[in-house]
Amino acid sequence: MSEAATPQDQTPASEATATPPAATAKAPRSAGRGLAAFALLVGLGGVGAGGWSLWQLQQLQQQDRQQREQLQSARAESGKVGELIGQLEGRLNQLPSADELDERRRLLANLQGDQQRLSQRLESVLDGSRQDWRLDEAEHLLRLATLRLSALQDVASAEALVLAADEILREQDDPAAFAAREQLSRSLEALRTTQRPDRVGLFLQLGALREQAASLNPLAPSFAGQGDVLADLAAEGDGRAWWSEWLATLAQYFRIEFDADRNIRPLLSGQSLSQVRLSLSLALEQAQWAALHGQSGVYRQALKQAGEILDAHFNLDNPDSRALRQRFAELADERVEVQVPDLSESLEALQAYLQRKQAQRRQGAAAAGEAQ
Repeated sequence: MSEAATPQDQTPASEATATPPAATAKAPRSAGRGLAAFALLVGLGGVGAGGWSLWQLQQLQQQDRQQREQLQSARAESGKVGELIGQLEGRLNQLPSADELDERRRLLANLQGDQQRLSQRLESVLDGSRQDWRLDEAEHLLRLATLRLSALQDVASAEALVLAADEILREQDDPAAFAAREQLSRSLEALRTTQRPDRVGLFLQLGALREQAASLNPLAPSFAGQGDVLADLAAEGDGRAWWSEWLATLAQYFRIEFDADRNIRPLLSGQSLSQVRLSLSLALEQAQWAALHGQSGVYRQALKQAGEILDAHFNLDNPDSRALRQRFAELADERVEVQVPDLSESLEALQAYLQRKQAQRRQGAAAAGEAQ
């Protein structure tokens, strides 16, 4: 049985041995393909690894470049810091030592003390100078008031000036100024009770009269009666018409009256009238000046001269000239001069106070100098 089985068993074996050549023929093809795929994958991996390595290399180069720039900036900043440190060290070396600082503090304290004392002395001197200036101003005001009274008789301005001087003395608050203020008060009361004529009003009134005088015209004389000689001769003639007419015509140009009760002045015209008006205007202008300056004699003389010009060259029957003549007489009675008070005593009292004040200040300055 074993021998019989052997042939059966050998048949499949030969068959089995016969089949591998076909399988071996397919195996190299699949292995080549796998190897090519693997090689392709390996190549792609190498390419990727190379690209990644290249990118990493660029990043490293960029970082290296940034680090170099940062290093350069850090070196520059460190150089600046070194320069600042050098400057600070130089300044520290220039600073004084502790002993020198103590000495400078002591000198500064002494300087501040001297400056404070000098400032106090300067304030005292300036205060005294300011007071002296104010007192000198009061004296000047009082002198100006005296001048206004003596030159212009301006009582209102003199009162204001004296009041200002008294106000300066009041601001001094000095008991030694009592005598000067007392005299100033007397002068003020004398000025307040002094009569003050209206000189400005008189000046304006005379100016209005000057305007009227500039337009004044003479009045032609008129004859009310017919008792002239030529008319009487015409009435006593022989009755001829031509003779009567000739006498009547002649009587219009000539008037002869032997029993006239008034003087007939010649009529002014042309240059004569202009000269008379100018003389009248000059007389009134002189009266205006005298009214402003309180010259009573000149004022009345000027108005009298203006009235004489009217009486000599203008007929009093003229209402304009008669009105002017009446106004001249009225204004001549006005008072333009006043009896002004004397301010010399007030000025002397103020000057005496100033002298005492200056003497006291000199004594105080001398005592302060000796004490120092």
